Amino acid sequence: MSQQDVKKIIIQEYAKCAKDPEYFMKKYCYIQHPQRGRILFNLYPFQGKVLHLFRDHQFLITLKSRQLGISTLAAGYSLWLMIFHKDKNVLALATTQATARNLVNKVQFMYKELPSWLRIKAVEDNKLSLRLKNGSRITAKSSNSDAARSEAVSLLLIDEAAFIDNIDETFAAAQQTLATGGQCMALSTPNGIGNWFHQTWEKAETGENSFIPIKLPWTVHPERNQAWRDQQDADLGPRMAAQECDCDFLSSGDTVFEPADLVHLETTSQQDPIEKRGVSGDYWIWEYPDYTKSYMVVADVARGDGQDFSAFHVFDIESATQVAEFKSKVPPKEYGNLLVGVATEYNNALLVVENANIGWSTIEQIIEREYGNFYYSSKSDQDTVESYMTKMEKGNLTPGFTMSMRTRPLVIAKMMDYVREKSVTIKSKRLLKEMRVFIWKNGKAQAQTNYNDDLVMAFATGLYVRDTALRLRQQGMDLSRANLSAINSLNNRQGAAYSVGNMQNNPYLMKTPDGEQDISWLL
Repeated sequence: MSQQDVKKIIIQEYAKCAKDPEYFMKKYCYIQHPQRGRILFNLYPFQGKVLHLFRDHQFLITLKSRQLGISTLAAGYSLWLMIFHKDKNVLALATTQATARNLVNKVQFMYKELPSWLRIKAVEDNKLSLRLKNGSRITAKSSNSDAARSEAVSLLLIDEAAFIDNIDETFAAAQQTLATGGQCMALSTPNGIGNWFHQTWEKAETGENSFIPIKLPWTVHPERNQAWRDQQDADLGPRMAAQECDCDFLSSGDTVFEPADLVHLETTSQQDPIEKRGVSGDYWIWEYPDYTKSYMVVADVARGDGQDFSAFHVFDIESATQVAEFKSKVPPKEYGNLLVGVATEYNNALLVVENANIGWSTIEQIIEREYGNFYYSSKSDQDTVESYMTKMEKGNLTPGFTMSMRTRPLVIAKMMDYVREKSVTIKSKRLLKEMRVFIWKNGKAQAQTNYNDDLVMAFATGLYVRDTALRLRQQGMDLSRANLSAINSLNNRQGAAYSVGNMQNNPYLMKTPDGEQDISWLL
């Protein structure tokens, strides 16, 4: 074959590669397979379809199963873009710089394995970037709000986007350059709901943004079958396997409450309220007061002008049923008046208000209104029957519920138990929505970034009070009755005659804030 013929073939091959990234990858791109080593990137049919979507659309969001080769595909597309186009700037972002660097490494490996007539000279080649003589480059960065700022980005490639906390800020910063024609490709397995990736995916599915949604569950891979999927359940557990294989948002993420339990609540107890009160309809009611029932009102207090909301729930104590709920921004003093009014309406319900920070303003208003059935916390680190039996001695107790480093995990654990054991009735879709984005973050249960947990914490507090303070108070009353019965029995055996009017020797006499009281009525 003459040199002229070889040159002609190279020109033809170059044109084919420039036109079709799939042809370029299948014939000239080598990858490092975890089992097979260095092999040609012989794309599966589903990978070829995804690649053409990469080429033809500006904004793409890919919800994928693990180990489908999509990150490698994105690396190959990036190299194709750099080789056959001048001055293309590819920015690879990930949770950490090391993860982003891994994608650049894939590009570098493919680049170095290209035949010499395809490989444009590199003028910069290091662990974090590859820059070619034609002005095109790829750079790896960890995601932060300034990662894409002031960059003329041709392709913003976001790997594992669902796991990056501040990706919404990064994307917003990159909008100016993307608006001039740059591409954005967000790739990820799911990581719960409510984060940027989930919200962007939801809007893409309904056509509310410019992203093209690409969903790739494990079934698209031709070498996987049900036996493989069943093995993932055995190896990873059903919940993690659903995240890694099924593209299931609801089962993914490090949520505090099990997704299956939340689905159960949504299908069995969630209801629309029978009435919405207030100017904005923020006070939801499912059951009106029943004089035969005992209620509890549990409240969380916010400033009224910040990001958090003031929230309260009304419980039927005996059945652990939610009967009313409020969530809004309201001044603390006005909130105190509202709580007194609601608690009074619900049969003078036990009123529980968190006493942290701004909560004191609300509590002071409740005390000023002299509401009689207000909750006091023990100052003791240990909750005992005796600590609740000293309630009449207010010096030993603190107004309101004290949420501390010790009680907070206990409060959340109590709600987890109730939900898991299906022993609570939750009717509010607002509360269930908060529960969906209530996650474990750095070992602490809290709302996902940009979300609130006001309803969750108020509800959890109510369940905790129901199972601790009320139970201990009841045990204390039972103990008092038992002691009084024993005294009465002893007196009967000794033939002693006590006169109710003779208060000096009356065993039923107790000191209270209102003076000495005869409590023989307890018998």
